[in-house]
Amino acid sequence: MATLILYYSQRGTTDLVAKTLAKNLDGHLLRIHDLKNRDGLTNRLFATISAFREEKTEIRPAKVDLTNYDTIYLGSPTWSGSPTPAIITLIDRCNFTGKDVVLFATMDANRGDSNLRRLQEKVKMRGARVIECFTIATKNKSPQQLVNDTEAIIEMKDLKMYKR
Repeated sequence: MATLILYYSQRGTTDLVAKTLAKNLDGHLLRIHDLKNRDGLTNRLFATISAFREEKTEIRPAKVDLTNYDTIYLGSPTWSGSPTPAIITLIDRCNFTGKDVVLFATMDANRGDSNLRRLQEKVKMRGARVIECFTIATKNKSPQQLVNDTEAIIEMKDLKMYKR
């Protein structure tokens, strides 16, 4: 069995964290794309409201088969203290039964913990066993700082222990 790093990223910071995880943990990488335009001030405002309300959206891929993976890393930016609509939609379409899940949230400010709590509730309802969670603050950090922070969390939380 293998490890999958499954995530959504709008601006690239969650993408960088996910790629750092994949590189250090020999995991497969799969980025979820929100087909709704989330760019621009107005769209960003509506996206934040959609996240808070846990509204669904159209995503690509529409569904992910987790059969060949035993450990899933699931990552989302934090919007209004909540997971993104793309990740909420994905969770509702996946079967996490028997899967070990590590949740991660990126955040500009704070409230990443509320994002993680909601992600944890959602994946547990879909059969997952959450084995670890972490947040990464991204505001005013260079790409190298984000890589360093991610690698420090890998070491601190001993995430290589879950590598298969």
